[in-house]
Amino acid sequence: MRAHVDRNQPHHAISLYNSLSRRSAVFDNYTHPILLRACASRTSELEGRQVHSHVLKMGFGSDLYVNNTLINLYAVCGNMESARKVFDESPVLDKVSWNTVLAGYVQLGDVEEAERVYAMMPVRNTIASNSMIVLFGKSGCIEKARQLFDEIEEKDMISWTALVSCYEQNGIFEEALGLFVEMNANGVVVDEVTVISAVSACAHLMIDRTGKVIHGLATKVGIEGYVSLKNALINLYSSCGEILNARKVFDGGLLADQISWNSMISGYLRCGSVEDAEMLFGSMPEKDVVSWSAMISGYAQHERFSEALALFQEMQVHGIRPDETILVSVVSACTRLAALDLGKWIHAYISKNRLKVNFILGTTLIDMYMKCGCVENALEVFHGLQEKGVSTWNALILGLAMNGLVQKSLSMFETMKKSGTCPNEITFVGVLGACRHMGLVDEGRRYFNSMIEEHKIEPNVKHYGCIVDLLGRSGLLKEAEEVIESMPMAPDVATWGALLGACRKHNNNEMGERVGRKLIQLHPDHDGFHVLLSSIYASKGNWGNVLEIRDSMAQHGVVKIPGCSMLEANGIVHEFFAGDKTHPKINDIEHMLYVVAAKLKIEGYTPSTNEVSLDIDEEEKETALFSHSEKLAVAFGLITIPPTTPIRIMKNLRICSDCHTVVKLVSKAFNRKIVVRDRHRFHHFKHGSCSCMDFW
Repeated sequence: MRAHVDRNQPHHAISLYNSLSRRSAVFDNYTHPILLRACASRTSELEGRQVHSHVLKMGFGSDLYVNNTLINLYAVCGNMESARKVFDESPVLDKVSWNTVLAGYVQLGDVEEAERVYAMMPVRNTIASNSMIVLFGKSGCIEKARQLFDEIEEKDMISWTALVSCYEQNGIFEEALGLFVEMNANGVVVDEVTVISAVSACAHLMIDRTGKVIHGLATKVGIEGYVSLKNALINLYSSCGEILNARKVFDGGLLADQISWNSMISGYLRCGSVEDAEMLFGSMPEKDVVSWSAMISGYAQHERFSEALALFQEMQVHGIRPDETILVSVVSACTRLAALDLGKWIHAYISKNRLKVNFILGTTLIDMYMKCGCVENALEVFHGLQEKGVSTWNALILGLAMNGLVQKSLSMFETMKKSGTCPNEITFVGVLGACRHMGLVDEGRRYFNSMIEEHKIEPNVKHYGCIVDLLGRSGLLKEAEEVIESMPMAPDVATWGALLGACRKHNNNEMGERVGRKLIQLHPDHDGFHVLLSSIYASKGNWGNVLEIRDSMAQHGVVKIPGCSMLEANGIVHEFFAGDKTHPKINDIEHMLYVVAAKLKIEGYTPSTNEVSLDIDEEEKETALFSHSEKLAVAFGLITIPPTTPIRIMKNLRICSDCHTVVKLVSKAFNRKIVVRDRHRFHHFKHGSCSCMDFW
């Protein structure tokens, strides 16, 4: 029986005992401890209880060795109530009894009861003290762990290791490394557990030089071959950008396990070596959910959203059940690609498989629906969440404001405060953004002041940018410029851009020229400032200055970001660029544009040629206007998207006033719902009107 247990075959030991019992064999006090060890190794409390009844029936209930193995059995199975009952009723206790019951409470994480038992121990040996240090480390009681460590007269390797691990687990990485150095200086032999903690601390502190020294020590003492240490070293080197050293560790020594492969893939992705990660992922002997998660998340983090979605679909073919990390990454990819159909499918998949939607995944779904203009779906997810974090409220408040539901957004902000959730900096970016979208100047000033006075939040550059944009959009250009001059930090590009854009909108060419010239000097490589200043000159007919700006852009290598509009049709995301003629259905699109132009002429549409910053005749300007990316996308949507389905378009730049007018008229002439998300907000077009009420 002992041989079976020692060879990790506990079921054979139990079968042999049952066989002997049927033959009425006589057992002694050495038999049942072996059986109880077998039950403990199987964590089989039911079989252990049966052995316990035999112990009592055969009169071995007072045997110390039997009782100690009973205490261990119940402790291993997590039943400390039964373990403590055996302990308390045992007529004799030795240090094994005390250490075993203490270890049970340590395993259970019961600090209070473990401290009580430790205080009652007649002799507190090093083993018991080590167990308590481990428990204190897991429970975050760092000072107690250190105090107990200092009180141990005969510290062994486990004592040092327990405290090093305590510091590392609780994020006190400098102290962990300091103690490791002290341990080594005192001649205490290190094991792989200690070295792993030290290597992990180096990874968090991003100090590869110290990590290399520890790596050398591990090689010297002969523990480099442990696969868990190998994985820690891969993480260290990849975290510090030493990807070649990480690969050297991966390829050397013992065979890699699943964690090694996953760590190496994550390391490549962390260092931006996506192609190397792809090759390694493709050559894996076996992929688990962590492997798929690492690769899909890596694609998403490196903005390779199409690859992320394709890999997710491949994962489905292999029958792998996605975890929360994968779902968050895939939903985020759908958001960035405006792939609403796939996003809805993933949401339906989550519901069908009854996967738990925590506040992180829920927030990601809300963000996706809001950024695809599906406000009702976002609200449904929000109200269905049991747990809501501040980021969940932020996604809702920002999303409602972005979709033109400003009053609803501000109302939700008040509801958030009543729920006991404290707003943060991002919340007020959303609230001030809501005011900005509708020109609520007085409300914006009030919220800005309440952020400082009521919520004690120091405004950052984004908050000041919102105020500048709010004032600028409302025509209060002088006050907007004064806010910029009074900011306690340097204004960012977005803040200056807001003022310059407001000058363009309100035809304040004098301020626009002055600010634009200054910004081009400060940021000679920024395309937006050049374009806005060029537009200001063009609106005055100053074509010489326009050419000067273009020459400046050419000299500095500044290229204007082309307008791009995306539209999803039949599960495929189509991209359109201004003036682009490469789409497979360009002939059908151009024909539809002619149809649109004819209908809009009946509606009284006249092109706003002042939007074109080119010294060309009016007819050429009209042609240029009709080749804007959103107009191409609308035309494609009219011939592809069913009439009952809204046409949803995502644009990388701000929609121009002419395109805004055209889409409004198209929604009326063709009786279509059209949703356009530009760089700043959503425009929901219906029956010839827009949710922004022409304020954007």
